[in-house]
Amino acid sequence: MEPSVHESVGFSAGCPDCGAELEGWGTHALVGGSLRWDTGINCPACGCAVLSCGDDDVPAELRARLLADHGPARLQVDPSAGGTAIMRVLRVELGVDLANIRSVLHTVLTGEHSGTLPEMEFLARKLRAAGVDAVAARP
Repeated sequence: MEPSVHESVGFSAGCPDCGAELEGWGTHALVGGSLRWDTGINCPACGCAVLSCGDDDVPAELRARLLADHGPARLQVDPSAGGTAIMRVLRVELGVDLANIRSVLHTVLTGEHSGTLPEMEFLARKLRAAGVDAVAARP
């Protein structure tokens, strides 16, 4: 089993109950082959606590914070890899339709396809399982 990959970020927010300034946190992780996320806030002024988590798409606000804090990771594949195998994985994992798959393939082959480190490692593992040399890395 491959090791988990995760990124975390702290952030300031206003308490939803009393409006006091508080510190929150968020995490995006690849654990056991699944992408997961969680966020939490805890208000020292009124005691309000909110925890959220999921194994669906990472919320846009959390994703944006992670990318701003850590920078994007890029998916890198062996340029000699067969485009068919890569397209097959991308269609399944990203839900890309036939009309757009070639443009996504181009971003992957040129090293432009990016996202959070857990997202790119998830795709890299799927590609390696399909016989394509792939890694997730930060430039």
